[in-house]
Amino acid sequence: MASENNHEEAVSLKLFVVLSKAYKTIMDRAVKDIKHYGLSPSEFMILEVLYNKGSIPLQQIGEKILVTSGSITYNIDKLEQKGCLRRVPSASDRRVIYAEITAAGQELFDRIFPEHRQAVHSFMEGLTLEEKLTATELLKRLGKGAERASN
Repeated sequence: MASENNHEEAVSLKLFVVLSKAYKTIMDRAVKDIKHYGLSPSEFMILEVLYNKGSIPLQQIGEKILVTSGSITYNIDKLEQKGCLRRVPSASDRRVIYAEITAAGQELFDRIFPEHRQAVHSFMEGLTLEEKLTATELLKRLGKGAERASN
């Protein structure tokens, strides 16, 4: 029984290492692609959220892209200076300020997002469509299991 448990732990460690290396390789390539558009990864993710979801309170952006609130403010400032978004005060609550993509930001993302989507697709060419669907489901289960284990 101990030997079986040791084997399973070794396999878990191997999966962790392989998953970490794959993530790093894919993210390095994605970041390189994003940077060639003149955006940081955080700026790109903020624009992507606004592009797909519309205007959002500044406080909620950090939850959607998993970065700190200080970093959000810095990146919102940079995107505002680039003319890609604007801050819009809430009509109903003075404490709330929305981030909204501008026409220039929309135009930029209309141009770069299809190219980025294609680049990401090319990073995944090592798997068939069926394998990608299976990997997606397995990774969701892995993430949920890790959440339960930490509670």
